[in-house]
Amino acid sequence: MNLRERELIPSPADRRDAPDPFEETGEETAAEEQEVGAAEILEALETQREIEAPVPVAAKPKPRRKRIALMLALPVLLVLVGGYFWVTSGRYVSTEDAYVQQDKVIIAPEISGRIVELGARENEHVNKGDLLFRIDGSAYQVAVEQAQASVAAARLDVARLKAAYAKSLNDKESAEKALVFAQDNFNRQQALQQRGVVAQSALDKARLDLQQAEAAAGAAEQGVISARASLSGNPDIATDDHPEVMQALASLAKAKLDLAHTTITSPSNGIISQTDRLQLGQYVTPGTSVVSLVQTDDSWVEANYKETEITWLRVGQPVEIDVDTYPDHPLKGSVQSVGAGTGAEFSLLPAQNATGNWVKVVQRIPVRIKIDNLPKDVPLRTGMSVSAKVDTGRTPEMPGLLEKGLAALGFDFPATPANAASHEAALTIAPSTK
Repeated sequence: MNLRERELIPSPADRRDAPDPFEETGEETAAEEQEVGAAEILEALETQREIEAPVPVAAKPKPRRKRIALMLALPVLLVLVGGYFWVTSGRYVSTEDAYVQQDKVIIAPEISGRIVELGARENEHVNKGDLLFRIDGSAYQVAVEQAQASVAAARLDVARLKAAYAKSLNDKESAEKALVFAQDNFNRQQALQQRGVVAQSALDKARLDLQQAEAAAGAAEQGVISARASLSGNPDIATDDHPEVMQALASLAKAKLDLAHTTITSPSNGIISQTDRLQLGQYVTPGTSVVSLVQTDDSWVEANYKETEITWLRVGQPVEIDVDTYPDHPLKGSVQSVGAGTGAEFSLLPAQNATGNWVKVVQRIPVRIKIDNLPKDVPLRTGMSVSAKVDTGRTPEMPGLLEKGLAALGFDFPATPANAASHEAALTIAPSTK
């Protein structure tokens, strides 16, 4: 109730001071006056409400310029969005079936023995030449010493062979001189016997001496040949070039190699793994896988694209790489090579499509992507999931009707690279390179 309403309604004091209507006109007159007073009060209140009610303000009409701008902006926006999707459709080829790859080396001992020292812990970064583990080399050290003794003995044998050759030459010379003497003696005895000076027995003895001298000369000749053969046909051969010495030296090299193999070192830089399987005193055998080394010097991405997506993919095209582990570090790369076949062709159990019911399945072809300028603060691990998007640089062909219409309006569009020559070049797959 506002102030005006309060003024219109009489207060209790006014009602007390007012004359009693029943005293002057009676009860009926008082009732009529009350009804008239109430009606006047309600009419006054209704009038007051109408006066105080806010007067509605007529809305100003919106300017037509805004409506026209909105009507023009919507088609333009649709054209721009559609043009963007038209230009970029087919140009970028992306897949999430891509993973980081690094060379993995299986470390296996080449000799047998017990492990006496461990040099690397699990998941520790090692450099080329760092100790991984060492095998007990006591037995192999003994083998080296035995091989060294064998080399010394072989050299002594060669010295003896050379001395024997020199002796055979002297024996041959003596035998030749004895043969000449026996021949002269036989001739002399034969001449004397013909003149009857000496008996027949003297001639026979001279003949026997000649025969013995001839046999001795022949034996001496064979001795020289044998001594020369024992020196490989070269009396002046170097001691270490003799086959027996070379064999002894090879055995020594083998023993030293086995001794060197007791120390197993890292073949390259990388991260060592599975060393928790090694224990001191553990016996290992040759060719048994012991630890694994993941080489970190070279990392690449192997992306498996659908066969329908590599139509315009070529070696050297730029690639945008997003590693799931590092979403804030996008990487750049380039296509290095395209696989020679689908993944199913090189699987352990290739598909046999000539048997049973056949269902066509889109195949995937591995594509090797080289990572350019890998940041040092982004350490990659083999097997990480990535997303790879290749920019083929291809612009889709414009529909002929639309191209003619734009040409009629004065717009000239150059020929797109999506022609037969480019298509044929795109299908040329370079050989895989690492």
